[in-house]
Parts: sequence; structure tokens; C-alpha cells
Amino acid sequence: MGNNYIFSITPTFTQGLVLGQLSILVLLALVLKYLFFISPESEIETVPFHPLSKTDPSWNKNEQEDACDSPQDTGLESARWFNTLARQVAEVYRAKLQENLTGYDGTEVARRKIEDHANIMRPRGLLDHITVHSVDLGISAPKLSNARVVNDNVRDPSLPMIEFDMAYTDTISISLSTSYLFNYPMSSFARLPVSLTISLSLFESKVILVPPSPASAAPVLTISLPQDFTLNLKTTSLMGSRAMLRDVPKLHELIEYQVRRALAIHGTWKVVLPGLGSLATAQHEVEKEQADRNKQD
Repeated sequence: MGNNYIFSITPTFTQGLVLGQLSILVLLALVLKYLFFISPESEIETVPFHPLSKTDPSWNKNEQEDACDSPQDTGLESARWFNTLARQVAEVYRAKLQENLTGYDGTEVARRKIEDHANIMRPRGLLDHITVHSVDLGISAPKLSNARVVNDNVRDPSLPMIEFDMAYTDTISISLSTSYLFNYPMSSFARLPVSLTISLSLFESKVILVPPSPASAAPVLTISLPQDFTLNLKTTSLMGSRAMLRDVPKLHELIEYQVRRALAIHGTWKVVLPGLGSLATAQHEVEKEQADRNKQD
């Protein structure tokens, strides 16, 4: 009679094997849940990373500015006017992001704006609320050199392209924390706390300027980045609750991949020339050009 039941008082070899496998799975779930993860109900204080700030003794503003302003090659002089313009544009963006405030007040305004935007864009089923602890908007601007005319515009041979070499090093960084949400085997099963600091080490690329076509209904200046750019990011990370995993290489690779992907997708800008067309007309021209390109592909 006892053989008709899955489990009997005297376990068989098969019953022992099943019990052993189940106990290992339960033990693994407990280790993951209570060692690395945190439950949805519990709250922990996340200790953020703080990037190198201007108050740090090892941070030297003069060295940063010298590195940005010193000549890199013999072609720098030909683009000095463009570098001055680029620096002014960068300063305007920083000022607007900080609502023209300076010091701590300006940095706090920028931090809140970036945090709000990050939480609008985050995938809510995968990431918990993102807290931005600090941001550094940098002090420099992209440095252009070796301006040259390139006569290989395949779309309109009559319009020569202008090509620059660009290098950008700065103190730009962001420190944030969030949690990765696990919804298996049930919804909100656990959360994996993640703290990150991402800072820019180097960005190098060619920059291509294409002048507007006289035949265009809304003439625009096109600025684009080729796909073969160099991007070096420094990422420091902490993952887990009680047992911390530091500087996980796969996380760094994922972040750099996403930044590269965003630059590849949004690496072309159309500047409408003032007084020669409306923004709506220019947008229509851009959409038409994109549709024609898709048909060719």
C-alpha cells in the first residue's frame, strides 16, 4: 500500500533525490533573497558614490583647463574660432540647466531636473525609483582641430563637407542609486540595490558639417558624428544588500553599450537657418529625407 504514495515513512532512492533537489533550490532562493536582494517592504539606506568634486584636494581646475586649452596638434589654429563658439554654447547649456544659478543652488537645480527626467524615461517594470545623489556638469567643451574640406558627399556632390577631429575630456559625472526589480516567481519578489557613479574619461570622434542645399525649402546645417567614435567611461558600482558586489564588469559594459547606442541614434543634428524657413518645414524635410533613406536601405 505504501508504494502507492509519492512519499512514505521509509523514503526510497527516488524520493530522497527529489527531496535533495528541492532543498538545494530552497537554499539557493534563501541565499539570493536575504544575502544579495532586499524584499519590497524593507528599506535600506543607500550609500552613494561621490565623484571627484571641485572641493576635493586632488581636483585641479588649472590642470583641467590647461588640458582643454593647450594645442593638441598643428591643425588647431584653423578651428580656434569654432572652439570659442563651442565653449560658449556649452556654457549656455550649463547655465540653462542650472536656471542661471551658481554654486550649490545651481547644481541642486540641475540634479533635480536630471533625476526627474531619469524617472520619466526609466522602465518601470524593471527599475525602482532612481535617486540622483550628485552631478558634475563639467567645466570644458569639445575641442576641434584639423578642419578640412571633404568632397565625397554622396547625397549631393555639389555640397562639400567640412570635417573636424574632436576630442573631449572633462569632469562630467553622475552618481545615482536604484534597484533592479525581480518579478519571478511572483510579482515584486525581490529588489537588487544598485549604486553607480559614471564619469567621462574621453570622447573622440570626427565631426562632419554639411552646408544647407540652396534647393531646400527649409535650408538646414547638418552636424553629424560617424559611428567609429572612441568613448571611454569610468564606472564604479555597488550591487547587493548585505553582500556587496563591487565594480561588476558586465554592468560597465551594459552602460557603455547603451551610451554608444544613444549617440549612434541621436548623433545627427539639424540646425535651421534663421529667416530662411520654419521649424515645421525643416522637420518635414528631415522626415522626407529619412523615408527616402529607408527605401534605399
